[in-house]
Amino acid sequence: MSPNNKKRVALVVGASRGMGRQIAIDLARNGYAVVVTGKSVSDASKVTPFPPNPDSDESTTSTVVREILEAGGEAHAIAVDVRDAVSVKRMVDGTVEKYGSLDVLVYNSGAIWWAAIEDTPLKRFQLMQKVNPEGLYATIQAALPHFKAQGWKARIIVVSPPIYSRFFRGKTAYAMGKVGMSVLTKGLAMDFERQGRKDMAITSIWPAAALASAATIGPSAKSKADPRELRKATVFSDAILAMLAAPTSVVNGLLDLDEDFLKRHAGVTNFDKYNLVEGANPRRIMPAEFPDLRVKEQDDEGKRIDLAKAKL
Repeated sequence: MSPNNKKRVALVVGASRGMGRQIAIDLARNGYAVVVTGKSVSDASKVTPFPPNPDSDESTTSTVVREILEAGGEAHAIAVDVRDAVSVKRMVDGTVEKYGSLDVLVYNSGAIWWAAIEDTPLKRFQLMQKVNPEGLYATIQAALPHFKAQGWKARIIVVSPPIYSRFFRGKTAYAMGKVGMSVLTKGLAMDFERQGRKDMAITSIWPAAALASAATIGPSAKSKADPRELRKATVFSDAILAMLAAPTSVVNGLLDLDEDFLKRHAGVTNFDKYNLVEGANPRRIMPAEFPDLRVKEQDDEGKRIDLAKAKL
C-alpha cells in the first residue's frame, strides 16, 4: 500500500484509447488509483452516448477517467506530450503530488510506421524515436527520484517486444525504437540487481496475437485487420496484472508475451474468452521461442567503467 494513500497508485502513460485505456480501467478495478495520461483531452460530460468507442478519437484521457469514476474507481487525468521532457516531468511529479506515491508505471505511448527504410521519411523516423525510446527514457528518469524517496519499491511495465531478428523485417525504423525500449528494460533491470534494489522490477510485455486497438480496427486505422484475427485488449491487461502480482525475481528484466506469461504464471490454458469474434482462432504472430541474450562470459566484463563518477 502507498504510505500516504489507501490505494496503490498507477501511472499509465498513453491511456486515451485501446490497450492503454483497458490497462487503466483494469488497474482501477483491481484497487489502484490510476493517473490516466495522454495528449487527447475532452469535455467528457458532453459525450453521448457514453462510453465512446474505445478505439476512436472520441476516447480521451477525460472519458477514460469518467469511465473509471462511474464504475466506482479512483482516477485523475494529466495531459502530457512525451516528446517534451518538461511535460513528462510535470506528469510524474503531478502524479506524486496528487496521490503521495507512485507504485506502478506503465509506458504504453507509441508512434508506429511499418514500412521499408526507403519508404520511411526521416521525420517519421524521428517522431518514433521521440515517442518510443526517448519518451520512455524521460519518463523513467523523472520517476527514479520518486522511487528512491519511497525506498525503491515500485514496478515498471514497458510495452516493447522480446528481441529477435524477424521483428526487424519490413519495419526497421519502428523496430529500432521498440527494441531500444527492450534494451532499456534489460539494462535498468541489471542496475536494480547490481544496486541491491530487490523491491524494484522492470518488465517488457508484447502481444502474442494481434489486439483490437485504434491501430487495427479504429475508425482512423490505415489498414484494418480482420476482426477474426484479433484478441480483446483484456488479455494484455490481465497479463500485466499477473506480472504485478509476481515476485520481482520472476519479472525483473523479463521480455515476455501476454499469452506466454499467463500460461506460465497465471494458469491460463484456454484463451477463447479473449477472442474478439466468438469461435474465432486468432493466429499467433510471435515466435514460439526467443533467443537467449546472455553470452558465455555474461558476468566477466572486466573493470567496470562509470563515466558519471569518473574524473573528467
